[in-house]
This record gives sequence, structure tokens and C-alpha cells, in this order.
Amino acid sequence: MSKRIYLDNAATTPVYPEVFEEMKPYFTEYYGNPSSIYSFAGEAKKAVDRSRQIVADLIGAKAEEIYFTGGGSESDNWALKASAEAYASKGKHIITSKIEHHAVLHTCQWLEKQGYEVTYLNVDEDGIVKLDELRAAIRPDTILISIMAANNEIGTIEPLKEIGAIAKEHGVLFHTDAVQAFGHIPLNVNEMNIDMLSLSAHKINGPKGIGAMYIRKGVKIRSFIHGGAQERQRRAGTHNVPGIVGLGKAAELAASGMDERISYEKELRDHLIERVLKEIPYSRLNGHKTDRLPNNANFCFRFIEGESMLILLDQNGICGSSGSACTSGSLDPSHVLLAIGLPHEIAHGSLRLTLSEQNTMEEIDFTVDRLKEIITRLRSMSPLYEDFVKKNS
Repeated sequence: MSKRIYLDNAATTPVYPEVFEEMKPYFTEYYGNPSSIYSFAGEAKKAVDRSRQIVADLIGAKAEEIYFTGGGSESDNWALKASAEAYASKGKHIITSKIEHHAVLHTCQWLEKQGYEVTYLNVDEDGIVKLDELRAAIRPDTILISIMAANNEIGTIEPLKEIGAIAKEHGVLFHTDAVQAFGHIPLNVNEMNIDMLSLSAHKINGPKGIGAMYIRKGVKIRSFIHGGAQERQRRAGTHNVPGIVGLGKAAELAASGMDERISYEKELRDHLIERVLKEIPYSRLNGHKTDRLPNNANFCFRFIEGESMLILLDQNGICGSSGSACTSGSLDPSHVLLAIGLPHEIAHGSLRLTLSEQNTMEEIDFTVDRLKEIITRLRSMSPLYEDFVKKNS
């Protein structure tokens, strides 16, 4: 197979042609600033309002509860830092999990330096937050619970409805980083008692550099970026109109074809998982077997180093990612894989393949065939594997 096989959709996705076409007029034709009062700018404002409603509808929110941001990381930072500041008089205790995205974890670490106390919840071997531990962690001074909707590495979907019910029962704000889940699985902020939700366009075939935050009406958090009255005085800065239009169109497409896409992606994913576990010895699936994102498959292969596997996959035209933080220059394995109980030596041999509706069964089979060859080759060069085989033969 000569064409590239892209299986890293959790990292980013291509902008769909329909999304790009929808954005184009707002670069060159309707380029007015939506904050201006003359009629020419009205077209841009209408487009922003339309996208706001589309995003709101996809999560069961009101349009006035949607605030556009520069992306998921900004939304996470805003949710944590602004709510910590706004509710500091009640307390300075925050609860999150050990498997959150670094946009949440690093923000929590920053807040700890500002005098806040953070409890990092354990997860089980599938990556699911332990609800009894969550209940036990809540204190009179707890002001915020931040638990992601679905994990970006292992794909496990968290029990948001149960977490939201616990938060509501104790009068604690509940924020969820839904960057990986938005547009991929059904979400409803009212049914799940979510007070704040972060999302991003580039995970659903929209443009990079645009995201949004849902803030439930009545939640008293202040601006994160100062300098203007945009976004109802909560997020300063001239609106990225083409980006907002792109987010709206991508959300519209995600909503209209969600059921069919979930069914198709699950078919590809389950075939991929079945073949890998059956045909590659000493492999394991990471994350929950069924309560996982429809497009996510994350594996560990014993006696393999993840970076070498990625390089050889790339030479075969296959794009994937490893749980090990090789791109940051760190030798440490994924914090998520360590949190679910994997030892360092196994966590280093991880591979995340995240597919899309554009992939085919032929591509999945080609990928598994090449992966089998690559792992056989790498293990043949491993003295650890050689010793293991001798001891178990």
C-alpha cells in the first residue's frame, strides 16, 4: 500500500473540505469585526452566533453558555484558574485524577504553588476514576472537581453522570476536559450535571487554534484573558471568525453523522484489537474493553521500545503515536500507563492507534500485517526477549 495511513486522529484531524469551504468567505469577503456596529460586520456576527448555537446544541447547553477560546488547553486553564480564584473564599481544595491531560495536571501543579491543595485520584486498571475515592476526597473546602470525559491516550470513557451527581450532591463545581470526547460520543451537560466543559475544533475535523468553553449559567468565574468586552466580557480578544465558523461546521457534521460514524469506527477498532491480541504474542490492550472511544486502540508490546516501533511504522507509511514521552526528550513512560498499574518496562512499549471514518478495513489489515513484522524484527534484536524465550521454552 503506497498511500499514507493516518492513525493518529487523537493528536489532530484533517480539516474536512466542507469545513474549509464554510470558512473561506470569512477570510476575504465577510472579514468585518463582529464587535463593530456597522451593518457590514453583521455578517460576521451572525456567523459567530450561528456557530455558538450549533456547539451548544451538541452538548445540550444554551448558546449564551458557550464561550469561544483559543483551544482546549486555554479552556482547561480558564476553568481551573478562574474558578479557583472566584471560589477561594469557600476553600482552596481541588480534586482531579492522575490520568488527566497535562493542560489540567500542569495547571493544578501551578495552583499548588499558589497555595491551593490538589487531590489526584487513582484510577483502576482500565483507567476509570474510583467513585468511592472521589466521595472520600471531598471536603468542606473542596471547590472544584475536574475529571476528563475520555482519556486521550487509552480512550477510556469516564462515568461523567455519576461524577456529576456526586459533585452536585456536595455543592462542588464539576469541570470536564471533553476535548477527546466532544463530537465523538454523546454528551449532555444537564444530564451529566457538568458545570464547565472544554472542547477543541481540531479533534473533529475543524481548524486548529479554536476551541470553546461551556460555563453553566450562574457559575461565578471571571475573565481569563483581559483587554476587551468580547464574549460577554468574559474572554477578551478579537473573534477568530473563520475559526469559529470552522468549529461550528465541524460540530454540525459531527452531530449529523455521529451514530453511523461510531458504528463504523467501532467495527474497524474491534477488528484491529482482535487481530493484534490474537496474532502478536505478549501484547495487551490498555483501557476499558468496551467503555472506550470508538476510534481508540492502545496497546503495549513486551520487549519493545515505542519510539523504534513508530519509526518503523512511519517507514511503512503508517502514522501512529507512542505513550512514551519521546518527543519531549524524556525517557519517562506515559503517566497514564503508570497510573493504571503498568511497570515502566512494559509501558515503554506502547502504541496508540486512533482511526477515523476515512480509514478502511484494508488499511487496518495492512497496519496489523506490518506491525507483526516490525515487532518480530525488534524482538529479534532484544537480549531481554531472547532470555525470556530461553527461560520459557
